[in-house]
Amino acid sequence: MTDAININDFLAGAAEWRIVSDGAVAFFPTGSLADAASFVDELAKITELPEHNFGIDVRAEGVTVRIVTLNESFMGMTARDLELANQISSVARSLGLSADPSKVQSLLVVPGAPNRAEVMPFWEAALGYVRRPDSPDEDLIDPHDRGSAFWFEEMDEPRPGGLGAIHLAVWLPIEEAQARVDAALNAGGHLVRDDYAPAWWTLADKYGNEIDIATVAYRDGPPPEFQKTDS
Repeated sequence: MTDAININDFLAGAAEWRIVSDGAVAFFPTGSLADAASFVDELAKITELPEHNFGIDVRAEGVTVRIVTLNESFMGMTARDLELANQISSVARSLGLSADPSKVQSLLVVPGAPNRAEVMPFWEAALGYVRRPDSPDEDLIDPHDRGSAFWFEEMDEPRPGGLGAIHLAVWLPIEEAQARVDAALNAGGHLVRDDYAPAWWTLADKYGNEIDIATVAYRDGPPPEFQKTDS
């Protein structure tokens, strides 16, 4: 049985990490590619990491590490993920590195259709993606863990002519989301809806192309410091 823990408990136990659409993520700035490579070399010595779901992106300016538990019945955070996160942070500290949560984000592509089952096979074939094991009727993922995930949303009402639509969702740390919303609005966007903010805001450009600015707020219940109150 998966030793699941909720989002708030994970974040309380791993202060440098943030949770976005594809798991818990930390970004560790480095001064050079050599420093980044040295960090990854030390991470490879964490015994349980190679046996777990993880992703490491290495750049000269820093290393992004992602961990998540994914199986046929569950995608989310577990006590094991929390332990690994703290081991990774400990390795970083031993090298003089500290995480910068403001640099964390993930991108999700959201095709909409009146019947998602009718369109998922097309995208699965065109992208070379596979069904996410815990939600095969809704989600496609890159089997090589390089491209953005796709979540298929069933539309209450199709667009004229029975058509669907695609929009994006960028997932951010909760404390970064409002600034991103404000920046997008100041750059010419407009607000479509904010009924569920700070879980997500839907924005659009002048031609109606939409993006959600999304966070994990309210997914396991609202974090106290971000609870929505009536004005």
